[in-house]
Amino acid sequence: MKILRSLFAYLVFFISTVLLGTLAALASLVSRSPRWAHLLARQWANINLWVAGVRVDVTGFENLNSRQAYIFLSNHQSGFDILALLGKLPIQFAWLAKEELFRIPILGHAMRAAGYIPIDRGDRRKAVESLIYTASRVQSGTSVMIFPEGTRSPDGVLQEFKKGAFLLAIKSQQYIVPVAISGSHRVLSKRGTWVLEPGIIDVTIEKPLSTVGLTVKDNDALMQTVRETIRRHLTPEEGGPQP
Repeated sequence: MKILRSLFAYLVFFISTVLLGTLAALASLVSRSPRWAHLLARQWANINLWVAGVRVDVTGFENLNSRQAYIFLSNHQSGFDILALLGKLPIQFAWLAKEELFRIPILGHAMRAAGYIPIDRGDRRKAVESLIYTASRVQSGTSVMIFPEGTRSPDGVLQEFKKGAFLLAIKSQQYIVPVAISGSHRVLSKRGTWVLEPGIIDVTIEKPLSTVGLTVKDNDALMQTVRETIRRHLTPEEGGPQP
């Protein structure tokens, strides 16, 4: 039964990506605002969560101000993290995503239409330019979502964070919102079977952390504060060994 449901879920994922991705790209031709593309992306995420039998429980909505721009920093356990965050966070944001995704037909056009920001992690100069551009976007009122681990955890255990996201936060002097995701690796692990496991993903939105007045010297301390804040909302297995 799980195999059949998984096959059906992958089919729906492909069809919904093509259809809604095309609509998002077309929406960008009508309006330069990423709002419509983002709304279509939310529908895409919720459709695929429902078909896969995944429920997302979110706590901490009260910590967000819809008029404030944030830098959301989340751990990354599974491909379903993207669906959970995109479908259930009640605020519009742009993803900071690896450049290769923007080269995929339809999906890449849809991501650009939604205002997502490419980053070339293989080219330091381009990566720095992307962070500078992202800082200007946040300062102008656009929230962004970043996975500071850089890639999905192979086993669901919290990995070390990379410094780029925190340098971005300090440069922009905007609020950081730690977001903890628990349980998504059990739905679809990076390592192992392709078969989906219906279940519950818990998302916790923490209180915003101010970066006003912080400098590059504060980067490491800020990074550890965010990492430990996220760890508190994970299971002991997901949190891994203490540093």
